[in-house]
Amino acid sequence: MRDVFIVSAVRTPIGRRRGMYAEVPPIDLAVPVLQAAVQAAGLEPAQVEDVVFGCVTPLGEQGANIARLAVLKAGWPMTVPAVTLNRMCGSSQQAIHFAAQAILAGDMDVVVAGGVEHMTRVPMGSDYPAQWPDLPYTLVSQGISAEMMAARWEISRAALDQFSYESHRKAAAATRNGHFAAEIVPMTVPLPATEGGDGRRTVTIDEGIRFDASLEKMATLKPAFKEDGVITAGNSSQISDGAAAVVLASDEAVRRWNLQPLARVVTRVVVGDDPVLMLAGVIPATQKALARAGLSVDDIAVFEVNEAFASVVLAWQQDIEPDPERVNPNGGAIALGHPLGASGARIMATLVHELRRRRGRYGLQTMCIGHGMATATIVEAV
Repeated sequence: MRDVFIVSAVRTPIGRRRGMYAEVPPIDLAVPVLQAAVQAAGLEPAQVEDVVFGCVTPLGEQGANIARLAVLKAGWPMTVPAVTLNRMCGSSQQAIHFAAQAILAGDMDVVVAGGVEHMTRVPMGSDYPAQWPDLPYTLVSQGISAEMMAARWEISRAALDQFSYESHRKAAAATRNGHFAAEIVPMTVPLPATEGGDGRRTVTIDEGIRFDASLEKMATLKPAFKEDGVITAGNSSQISDGAAAVVLASDEAVRRWNLQPLARVVTRVVVGDDPVLMLAGVIPATQKALARAGLSVDDIAVFEVNEAFASVVLAWQQDIEPDPERVNPNGGAIALGHPLGASGARIMATLVHELRRRRGRYGLQTMCIGHGMATATIVEAV
């Protein structure tokens, strides 16, 4: 059996909806992370055998196989193929899985996996059918599913807001302490009209972090999905723009080109779950990944659980029972943002760099996915 290694993992700073990337097309988010990921790995573009990119709304500016268009715009050889996939929020985590599987199968030695999502310019839901097909389930919005999660696991509004406040606090501290520096690709963006019109500036900080987050202000926000609900804009992930890329290589490629791995991919899992409750799949996905790897919760030094909603992570914590200090130690999507198709690779970049910073051995990433699915990945720092 071959080993698969992550040899680089990078991302853009994440932008808020209608924020710093409002005038930047999605392809211009994807190109810099492709280029930076390969450069950080110590490889040449011609050595890349495929690019697998996630994008949840692949139409308009994100259509026509944006992964291939980004490869061409990056100036890479025409011999580098690319594919765009959609497993909703788990898209770029799935891209990492597909890349690892291609390497494990012996088909390839170097693959770039990642994703891009520009939720400002290509709004979420733009690709939804005008009429949903007749299904044996009554599907609801994810916000209602988040409310169902809070009710089933008896999670209070106060607990949701406290978790969300801590996400901002941790992300702010991580930014101040330089914890994201190794993963962020500086981006050049237009200056806002209020700051000079046609000038440009370089950004290196995630735009959604509330450095002055207030628990009191969070408590004043109205429920977003139910009049008597507990899910608000403050305890939900942010609508965001961004891109991320991860370079994976076989053990043979690592030896041949003297690459410096960040982590070894240990286990890849995808599960189906209740499509109405929808967001609880992270629990069986985590359990399956741990069982497959022969590991326990205590073996995991860092957990990254996508903060689609605070209720998802808090329900997951109740059932999995990890050390809370090991969960999303640098904050998550509530503070950083959730550019759907890019989030899986963004989280992996954060995970592998944090794992090495802490000198931990194993890290686990898991994400809930629309219509009742979830992905989970375990990596080992090297």
